Amino acid sequence: MNLIIDIGNTDIKIAIFKTDNLLVHYQRIIRDNIIKDLERIIQEFSIAYSIISQVGKSVPRLNEWLTAQHIPYLYLTAKLKLPFDIHYKSPKTIGSDRLGLVAGAILKNPESNTLIIDAGTCVTYDFIDQNNIYHGGAISPGLKLRFKSLNDYTEKLPLLQPDETTISLIGNDTFTSIQSGVIYGLANEIDGFIVKYNLNFTNLTVYLTGGDEKLLDRYIKNKIFVSSKFLLLEGLNFILNLNK
Repeated sequence: MNLIIDIGNTDIKIAIFKTDNLLVHYQRIIRDNIIKDLERIIQEFSIAYSIISQVGKSVPRLNEWLTAQHIPYLYLTAKLKLPFDIHYKSPKTIGSDRLGLVAGAILKNPESNTLIIDAGTCVTYDFIDQNNIYHGGAISPGLKLRFKSLNDYTEKLPLLQPDETTISLIGNDTFTSIQSGVIYGLANEIDGFIVKYNLNFTNLTVYLTGGDEKLLDRYIKNKIFVSSKFLLLEGLNFILNLNK
């Protein structure tokens, strides 16, 4: 079985796949507990290979632990064998999460014009064309970064978190005004990107994933996208199978 480790800016996610891309285990892990949690996982599953996507800060002892368990592992970079060609001016700077997301989209829907929107700490937009060529996309602040910036760069605005309840378009106090501005602002941004890509590319498939996907789904008007919670993990497993 394959051990997939996704070290994000906010969360660490672990998945176990059978080699036929069947997901058999998934969990979020606290950074300080990762070795203990992995110890429990290898008692339940027989791990043959592992791949690591790291965009957040590194995890101490992870490499040493994998080596001690005799689990071969790879760190995802653009140098690995990938199921797509890269037409990006600086491939070395592409986040491994973006590479994994594109691979996941190809696994699900090959040879299609595809826009992948990952709503996490940052919101990334990645485009791959029908010839499986990755062109790049865009990066913008995610919900939490937008809330934090309002607090960091003003004297009186409070630090808020995304509200899970439905927010009114018209805020009637400071709290609801910030919620409306941040949440509707990002939802409108996503709507705008979908519209513009649709104008430029025929038969476009759109995937929406990431930690804030469910919250934003309520506010995005354009409903042509496919929600895909495990798109990145599926893509990482696909890449691992290509490079074993």
